[in-house]
Amino acid sequence: MKRGRLPLTALRSFEAAGRHQSFTLAAAELLVSQAAISRQVRELEEMLGHDLFLRRHRQVVLTERGQALLGRLTQSFDDMSRILEDIRAAPPDKPLQISVEPSFAACWLVPRLNNFRETYPDIEVMIVSETRMIEFRSGEAEIGIRWSGEASSWPRMQAKLLTKAMMSPVLSPDLLGASSAPLTPRGLLDHTLLHEEKRSYWQQWFVAAGLADIPPQPGPLFAGTSLALDAAARGHGVALGDNVLVEDMLATGELVQPFATAIPCGAYWLVAPHFEHLSPAARIFADWLMAAFA
Repeated sequence: MKRGRLPLTALRSFEAAGRHQSFTLAAAELLVSQAAISRQVRELEEMLGHDLFLRRHRQVVLTERGQALLGRLTQSFDDMSRILEDIRAAPPDKPLQISVEPSFAACWLVPRLNNFRETYPDIEVMIVSETRMIEFRSGEAEIGIRWSGEASSWPRMQAKLLTKAMMSPVLSPDLLGASSAPLTPRGLLDHTLLHEEKRSYWQQWFVAAGLADIPPQPGPLFAGTSLALDAAARGHGVALGDNVLVEDMLATGELVQPFATAIPCGAYWLVAPHFEHLSPAARIFADWLMAAFA
């Protein structure tokens, strides 16, 4: 029989029925009705001109020809299943694309990417740094990492909390050491205050520090936290940095955090259309990321 005319659906139904010795169990496995299994097997028998089952009361038994066909089919289906799983588990032909909020990419992810690469050398990662919330259409990133001030869910996607963020003043140790007197919250007014997109964060912090009388302060505005932190590290002023993004700069001594007072500033989220449908590479990366913030 030519390959193009192989009755694949009928063969699949027969193989399941023969393996289970039951049309009912075959129907449950293939998520079809028992009548559909019976019809497919009967059509296969009519095409071959031979019975494959002996029908008895509440029981079906394979004929000799049915036994021979079942052995070949089960082995063939098992072989196909294995090769498909091998292909699916192989490293993807294209790099795993991850859409990442720019400041998170620069300050947190990129410094740790080498650790992921050493642990999973077969997974090639492409970081797409962008502020927009992607739609996960074909050709776009498979998963995303986003910061949000208030939102915890978005249309047509699932979200997992990575961590909540807290914000506190940070500055260069050289700038801190330039003054002989200890730095106080009010003493910050003697320095240039660096702002990330809007000035209300500094007002919120001053209120939390017990200085509700301080009006909005002037100072440079930056389109992203990483830019403000870089300016602070260069001694250009004092920035408000969240605990996630300043972690490495505090550890290396590029920045210091003189006050324990901190204000909440949103959270970081891992997002995807359906986490249960991620590719193996994306699932590994998502698990690695969640473990890093566990």
